[in-house]
Amino acid sequence: MNFTYIVRCADGTLYTGWTNDLKRRMKAHNAGKGAKYTKNRRPVSLEYFESYETKEEAMRREYEIKQLTRKEKLKLIKTVMESD
Repeated sequence: MNFTYIVRCADGTLYTGWTNDLKRRMKAHNAGKGAKYTKNRRPVSLEYFESYETKEEAMRREYEIKQLTRKEKLKLIKTVMESD
């Protein structure tokens, strides 16, 4: 399984990425071993994720989400939170 995800950094910014092991990736981000962007913005919290069968699908969706504005990303996160 592959995942596209959004984390909220300690400074309030959002970071979008993809992984094939979401739990491991969150630990890596919070240990300062994830993306360069999140290294000095810890801790991070998982705000949103989608699952995909292939790496290519997850990477394509990561690209799409990264093209969104902050406002659009927050709306995407809110939509999922409201459906819980």
